[in-house]
Amino acid sequence: MSPASLEDVLPDPRAARRAFDRAAETFDAASVVHDEARDRLVGRLELMRLSPAVIVDLGSGLGAGARQLRARFPDARLLAVDWSLPMLAAGRARGTPAAPIAGAAERLPLKNGQVDLIFANMLLPWSRPERLFREAARTLTQGGLLLFSTLGPDTLEQLRRAWAAVDDRVHVHAFVDMHDLGDLAVASGLAEPVVDVDRMELRYRDVHSVIRDLRSCGAVNVAAGRRRALTGRARWAGFERALESGRHAGRFPVTVELILGHAWGSGRAPLARRGRAPGEVGVAPEDIGIMRRRPR
Repeated sequence: MSPASLEDVLPDPRAARRAFDRAAETFDAASVVHDEARDRLVGRLELMRLSPAVIVDLGSGLGAGARQLRARFPDARLLAVDWSLPMLAAGRARGTPAAPIAGAAERLPLKNGQVDLIFANMLLPWSRPERLFREAARTLTQGGLLLFSTLGPDTLEQLRRAWAAVDDRVHVHAFVDMHDLGDLAVASGLAEPVVDVDRMELRYRDVHSVIRDLRSCGAVNVAAGRRRALTGRARWAGFERALESGRHAGRFPVTVELILGHAWGSGRAPLARRGRAPGEVGVAPEDIGIMRRRPR
């Protein structure tokens, strides 16, 4: 088989949406990386002087980020945007203090220059960064803030190596390097990007536990060039042996390269997006009715 092309290793948006649709009921049980990244992003807000009138929790999921943002900015107009209807529904059932909007991060259903803060926790791993950054640049006010977290290329490196010992297919989709993220942000019309990286190590007793956690939070293989056929027993057994060969003291490690970043609205982004999907409209935040709620 020839080496995978860039398009083969990047995420397939439709497959990613289906994965998160399925994970709506199980996400809470396996969201340790999302929770850690979200807490760190919220902590960054303490270093910034912000009084946002309009906030978008982008890729809002079950609404944990929206609840923290509401506690910090009780008077802001808060919108929860997600492409997964089951996730939005589950978030509403949990009392998300934000107006739910079904929409993709790469085609935000919002008008130009309307948003003061975009909070995008763990959304970039399942998106094309340059498209998300362009939409952030388009919808942010001048001086508005995009705050994001994502995963770096070393994430799940143990799983990549274990699969490479079995075949040459794509089993873990690609993640973008932190240096490339900064360049993409500037090229998209954002200003002064700052990107930091840290590493986490999760330790597991068996392969089943790893796969269960990944599936529970929607973090399955959604690479466009992924193998579509079922994995045979011999191939799976080889993957298990390779992964568990790194076992120490009864557990083996799984690496997460955690990237945190922010960038600012520059006012230099294109004011119009070319074309709209059939039936698509752009709305202003003030056109969306919100019941204001303060945390108890």
